[in-house]
Amino acid sequence: MPNSVNSQALRSAATKLNQVALRRVSQELPWYADLSPEIRKQVGQVAAAGINAFVAWYADRSGPPSDVSAMFDAAPRELAQHISLQQTLALVRVVVDSVEETASVLPGGSTEVRDAILRYSRDVAFSAAEIYAVAAEARGAQDARLEALAVDYLIRGDDPAGVASRAAALGWVGKGTTTVVVGTADPALTETGLRELRRALRKSQVDALVGVSSGRLLLVLGGEADPAELTRKFENRFGPGPIIIGTAEPSITQASASAAAALSAYAVVGAWPEAPRLISATELLPERALAGEEAARQDLVAQCYRPLVAAGHGLVETLAAYLETGRSLESASRAIAVHPNTVRARLRKIAEVTGWEPLDPREGFTLHVALVLGRLSDLAGGGAAAG
Repeated sequence: MPNSVNSQALRSAATKLNQVALRRVSQELPWYADLSPEIRKQVGQVAAAGINAFVAWYADRSGPPSDVSAMFDAAPRELAQHISLQQTLALVRVVVDSVEETASVLPGGSTEVRDAILRYSRDVAFSAAEIYAVAAEARGAQDARLEALAVDYLIRGDDPAGVASRAAALGWVGKGTTTVVVGTADPALTETGLRELRRALRKSQVDALVGVSSGRLLLVLGGEADPAELTRKFENRFGPGPIIIGTAEPSITQASASAAAALSAYAVVGAWPEAPRLISATELLPERALAGEEAARQDLVAQCYRPLVAAGHGLVETLAAYLETGRSLESASRAIAVHPNTVRARLRKIAEVTGWEPLDPREGFTLHVALVLGRLSDLAGGGAAAG
């Protein structure tokens, strides 16, 4: 339905329409002033392309607006990284309002122009939404690849700086410590489920990376929140079996140590059938050491045996007597010729020094393994074993 009068008037007024539209954008959209000059230029190109495309379509409205998305080709697709969909729709609204006001005084009356603008702007809004959806999908795919690489490097202990740079590209802030959590991946966990888990973790105000490897679900958690409490909130996202909480490391560049501890513990947790659902890698130091992990052997000696040797006062001797005589206070007191109350007092001191309670069956087992490993270390080093 051609309209030569209005279309000619619109064509003549195109430059003025562009100027008025950009002036209103600058006045009504506070975020526009915060953009860099280059981005503002691109916004202006999009607005001008939209107005020019509307003027061209208005000359013959016998069909629907075609190739509306071409207006966004006036600027690089990266523009979507600087302006959100909500801001783009606000931009469309201001431009449409300014064109409507300016064009309403042209020959032919305002109603016809208004109806055409509404029809055209609807298509522009749908086109913008589609472009942002495509951009979000592409960005999501790229982020997923970056995240998978970062998690894979953590597992292998490769390129700490590369892990940190990839995590930073995904929004990793880097406050607090970094802990890797490992558990069985739920067979029903889909890529959509992984995306939802990522969003849920990040809503909890923590840094987070999520990955699946060899049937295991790995969470890399950063921040000041207690990783055990945080893991408990998302426990139902894992499959059956224990969930291992690795060591807390100072930063993501050192997080491969947390991953190594968690994965090592995950591999041997079956040796402790009564293990709780959520368990720290440190609690599985005995099994890890017995399975041949050198780091676990060294940790047990450093955390349990060496402090007891340094503390003196017969603590190593008392621990050995207690553990090796059936965990009986009386038997231990006879073995080292002291009063049972002395044994009891020394056992309390052992708990203070090491953090493990000799009277607890599980923690006593940890101390027993540490004691044996400490003696072996002394023998290998040429020193005499204490106790």
